[in-house]
Amino acid sequence: SGTTKNLWEVTYGNSTFVAVGISGTIITSSDGTSWDNKTSGTSKNFKGLTYGNSTFVTVGQSGYILTSSDGTTWNNRTSGTSNFLYGVTYGNSTFVAVGDNGTILTSTDNGTTWGSKTSGTTETLYGVTYDNSIFVAEGDNGTILTSSDGTTWTSRTSGTTKNLNGITYGNNTFVAVGQYGIILTSTDGTTWTSRTSSGSTGVTYANSTFVAVGGSGTILTSSNGTDWTSRISGTTNILNSVTYGNSTFVAVGGGIFTSTDGISWTSRTSSGA
Repeated sequence: SGTTKNLWEVTYGNSTFVAVGISGTIITSSDGTSWDNKTSGTSKNFKGLTYGNSTFVTVGQSGYILTSSDGTTWNNRTSGTSNFLYGVTYGNSTFVAVGDNGTILTSTDNGTTWGSKTSGTTETLYGVTYDNSIFVAEGDNGTILTSSDGTTWTSRTSGTTKNLNGITYGNNTFVAVGQYGIILTSTDGTTWTSRTSSGSTGVTYANSTFVAVGGSGTILTSSNGTDWTSRISGTTNILNSVTYGNSTFVAVGGGIFTSTDGISWTSRTSSGA
């Protein structure tokens, strides 16, 4: 059957695509084409997902955090917060989760136990990534924070007051995307330059290509993060997240779409999602 529940995030690890979404939805696929429903044990909405150190970590509503080694069996962890958690990443031997009211949590034991850190902001944080030896978090009103260790965070000037929803790193460049067509780029996470295009909610880099996705089926591609080209997704539904693995881009939202090159996209269906 076709996808009926909204999917918010997708990632690839351990030879497996994992996507999460509303009402505790977790689905997995080995190839991005055929998907299986997994049991999360909750009806909470999940919006953040990452893979690192042989562990999948998903975060979401009411501070819920689940971890899994294989994407199939999931364990509920105590986050210590009831705030909505929107994003999570892994780097520097540390998982970092971000969310409402400037919440930042870290874990150094594969997502089992979590501690709160001071972000210095009360803005909602939607995304976080780790690359080039630095964590970069972003969120409402153009908020960008950086940290070398996940513990001490510094506010950076983004040059925008628009909400930032997604962030990735590739080709020696951080790319942050957000509402009203905002795209920001940075080589170091500290100094940011504004680019414009269609509004996007998710972005990834692989196969020498940035791919950004967003509302009304928006898919954009870029080789450098500066110049973007619109692609035909075949849907007018929102696309929330995009990842790459097994020689395949996978975009999810109000549906599942795959591409080998970021240019031509095929709709997929998911049982149980």
